[in-house]
Amino acid sequence: MSKPKTMKDLQEEVDAYIGQFKEGYFSPLALLARMTEELGELAREVNHFHGEKPKKESEEANTIEEEMGDMLFVLICFANSLNIDLQESHDRVMTKFNTRDKNRWTRIEE
Repeated sequence: MSKPKTMKDLQEEVDAYIGQFKEGYFSPLALLARMTEELGELAREVNHFHGEKPKKESEEANTIEEEMGDMLFVLICFANSLNIDLQESHDRVMTKFNTRDKNRWTRIEE
């Protein structure tokens, strides 16, 4: 069984993939546009499976999982292109939620 990948592993894997092409990473604006496109595709799949809009028989059978994977790939590309460590970003946001928002929501009683 293989060891689970860390966020650093994911960022390095994407960087190695992109690094084999002369074009490299797209510009931040292009990556944001691509992320928006992928978010729309994710929204469409969520609407098909959890909303009121059934999928047409002629439409491809994409899954929410696939679309989330596409979103993650583009997010990692975006972060890598700007030299952002996503683990550090995650840690900062979790600190924020665990301090600023610690009493914002109703806790589950044990």
